[in-house]
Amino acid sequence: MIKNSICLHPADNIEIALRDLKAGDILTTSGVATGQAIARGHKIATAAIPAGGNVLRYGQIIGQAKVDIAAGDHIHVHNLGMGEHAQDYAFASANTPLPAVTEARTFMGYKRADGKVGTRNYIGILTTVNCSGSVARFITEAAEKSGFLDAFPNVDGIVPISHGTGCGMSTDGEGYATLFRTLSGYAQNPNFGGILLVGLGCEVMQIPDLVGGRRIRQDGMLRYMTIQQEGGTRKTIERGLEELRGVAEFANRTTRTPAPVSEITIGMQCGGSDGYSGITANPALGYASDLLVRHGGTTILSETSEVYGAEHLLTRRAETAEIGNKLIERLKWWEDYCARNGGEMDNNPSPGNKKGGLTTILEKSLGAVAKGGTAPLLGVYKFGEKIDRKGFVFMDSPGFDPCSVTGQVASGANLIVFTTGRGSVSGYKPTPCIKISTNSEMYERMKDDMDLNCGDIVTQGVTIEEKGKELFELIIRVASGEQTKSEELGYGGAEFVPWQIGAVM
Repeated sequence: MIKNSICLHPADNIEIALRDLKAGDILTTSGVATGQAIARGHKIATAAIPAGGNVLRYGQIIGQAKVDIAAGDHIHVHNLGMGEHAQDYAFASANTPLPAVTEARTFMGYKRADGKVGTRNYIGILTTVNCSGSVARFITEAAEKSGFLDAFPNVDGIVPISHGTGCGMSTDGEGYATLFRTLSGYAQNPNFGGILLVGLGCEVMQIPDLVGGRRIRQDGMLRYMTIQQEGGTRKTIERGLEELRGVAEFANRTTRTPAPVSEITIGMQCGGSDGYSGITANPALGYASDLLVRHGGTTILSETSEVYGAEHLLTRRAETAEIGNKLIERLKWWEDYCARNGGEMDNNPSPGNKKGGLTTILEKSLGAVAKGGTAPLLGVYKFGEKIDRKGFVFMDSPGFDPCSVTGQVASGANLIVFTTGRGSVSGYKPTPCIKISTNSEMYERMKDDMDLNCGDIVTQGVTIEEKGKELFELIIRVASGEQTKSEELGYGGAEFVPWQIGAVM
């Protein structure tokens, strides 16, 4: 019999539709008949749930019934809400280390002076302020039109990094510190073979403060200038091209050589999620995450507002109670952040998430946390803070994908894996992005943008373990230079989105 629905945990009182169902269809596990037409990925009650009763998915509470719900009823925003909930954090109670692998694996990467290894070899033109963003693009365009890079075959390209901030802010407080970490982190990302830093000259985020008499890059390959000091746009472009030549000559001397997979650092993301995300792509990524951690590598879970309600699953896996408490401190900060800005933590899921079958943030978070596999949580970091431990870690960030990835790249990610159920078309230079689909229908519709289909977990019976291993092998190939779909299409030039915190003045 072909399954038309799936139950994820024995304690669940719902099943998930695996195809569009019509009224009267019989659910695979419970044998309950549907009371109305229900879309693929949506929830169906398998037992009567009284008003105020808990709705369970993954064996966890995802919300409470707003009204009496009959067996076979569709469960969604019309009858499911999120009330007060308390979690037992059980700090560090389930943090058994994963067994290390005996077979050493390597990839072909770019070794840097600080010991890090890049998966790409770009030159970055980093801007301190929005006012220098156009000049960064002008320098890039002039270099590309002149065929500048033809003489440097080992350089993957030039990445102008412009943004909408850098001024109109206080030099004290979270906003400035967050931007400072982000810009410094990008300058040090191992996927850059060198950096040209361009400012206007009068902005709040001053180049002397960023450089500060210290060597941001151990290889010394950082050049900087301001438009005001150079004498305007044209002179800055001319000087920029001169500086780029020296940077390119240096970067071109680095070639791909074998490196242990322990030098891969993956930023894990999910965007445009659906009811399949927690069944297929996210747990497959979780399996691949565990494999990389077992090989000594690093994986970064983020999107703090999208682990809300599932944080107890992470605190249990914290290496120490102190690490677990750092995660709870960030969640409390988010509750205050939302309150003072007129928001609320349950503003997520988005309209697209809801159309795909997700109802509450608790449900979305439980599926999102599956990306992190089962490894112990070894650290909790601020947005853009340098990751200084190998293993599975958490970096604080918004759920807005380009912003969250920006923080992960600043923290040291040299590869991104992005799960999606609705579809995604973004890329994140200088870091390649592998996009994996949660369902086969979307994969077929958007296969020019998707790198791996995980929908076959439910349509063809492929196991999570098999798909996780397939993803792990793809990660190694991409880290070694295989282009992703977003790279082939040229994405990555518009997705640098620093997190703006605080007043714009």
